[in-house]
Amino acid sequence: MKRQLKTRILKYTVSKGLFVALILVSPILGAQDDPGFLVDKIIAKVDNYIVLKSELEGTYQNYLAEGNPSSTNAKCGLLNRLIVNKLMVAKAEIDSVIVTDNDVDQNTTRRMQMILQSSGNSPEELERAYGKTMDEIRLDLRDQIREQMLGNEMTQRITKDISVTPAEVRRFFHKIPEDSLPFYSSDVEVAQIVRIAKVSDAQKEEARQKLTEIRERIIRGENFNELAKQFSEDPSAQFNGGEMGYVGRGAMVPAFEATAFRLRKGEISMPFESPFGFHIMQLIDRRGNEYNSRHILISAAPSEEDINRTEKFMDSLRMKIVTDSIKFQRAAKEYSDDQATKGQGGFFTDADGGTKISIKEIDPVVYFTIDTMKTGDISRPIRYRTDDGKDAVRILYFKTKLPPHQANLKDDWHRIQAAALAEKKDIALEKWFSKARKDVFINIDPEYNFCNLLE
Repeated sequence: MKRQLKTRILKYTVSKGLFVALILVSPILGAQDDPGFLVDKIIAKVDNYIVLKSELEGTYQNYLAEGNPSSTNAKCGLLNRLIVNKLMVAKAEIDSVIVTDNDVDQNTTRRMQMILQSSGNSPEELERAYGKTMDEIRLDLRDQIREQMLGNEMTQRITKDISVTPAEVRRFFHKIPEDSLPFYSSDVEVAQIVRIAKVSDAQKEEARQKLTEIRERIIRGENFNELAKQFSEDPSAQFNGGEMGYVGRGAMVPAFEATAFRLRKGEISMPFESPFGFHIMQLIDRRGNEYNSRHILISAAPSEEDINRTEKFMDSLRMKIVTDSIKFQRAAKEYSDDQATKGQGGFFTDADGGTKISIKEIDPVVYFTIDTMKTGDISRPIRYRTDDGKDAVRILYFKTKLPPHQANLKDDWHRIQAAALAEKKDIALEKWFSKARKDVFINIDPEYNFCNLLE
């Protein structure tokens, strides 16, 4: 297949297939306003798995929503991606590759929470918008997630032993025509140390007391699910009433699991603490090592005094770094509460793990902070809220800033290495596809013959 360089990300893609992604794009959101959804039909079949026209149109609408131009070739590529995903799933079934129901359910729950949060709608509004109940939306999404997980597992098996040497990286770079090399805007290296404000005993007691009162209301006869929708700070409670579904050992944090296995069927726990906050739980059922429960979560919020105490700690830590009593990277590994960055010495990383990030991709709040700093500076403590809504304080280290430049091995090694590895995996997947397609039945609607997908 002919390859072309996609300059904005320095990554080779297969013009017909976009093999490098191999990720199922959910059309549940973002495409229902398109008039093409009035009529649906099967446009491809891979063994017992089908691709619907609505799937393709939904994926294409998401593609356009990302700012990409309208393109017939792109739509063909997206159709090919969907077919490859179905092929992955069909082959996974043939090769007895499995993903556990527990893992699928957990991923589905997380995705449902993301949908609710990102859409800003209530469950009732989503049901009206898509003409389905939340249970029906969840089931549709669960099937897609299971297929995506199976596809990812197959991809991992096919490519797990593939790596690139420095010589291969250089060869990859030198075969790119000079006029095709991407031009990068300014890159920066920025690190952070995050300290989540610890909640005082008084604030914790307030959360416990609130849950105790809710528990008493349930015991007096009020509906647990309705109270969960009203009071629980777990976003999923809005559509499941706090009910978690059957999960096995190891699926939940230890405090939650221990409580579930200690309760009798129907019993409601006293308030208990987990890393997420405080809960009350009712055990619905238990069968062997699996259990079903419902819960209400209240996250104790830190007081102003708690946040002030955290600021003082961070200011003291900053002074130690500035006076060279401790290096920033070491301090990040020892003291930062941000799991995504502390392992890299506090540095933000791109999708490929590199520390040089385009200013276009960095968090706007971080960008506006470093825009007032000089390279080498460490900011004063800054209050902010983490992605999961916790009050925190952080300091930022503005290490370097690279001017706009054309891709080169010295400044962009990590990006070029990632692109070379992606191409090598892409080739392996192409070979796998050519062989695997002989093991399954593939039929594509003649309407899409112009895509030449099976040539």
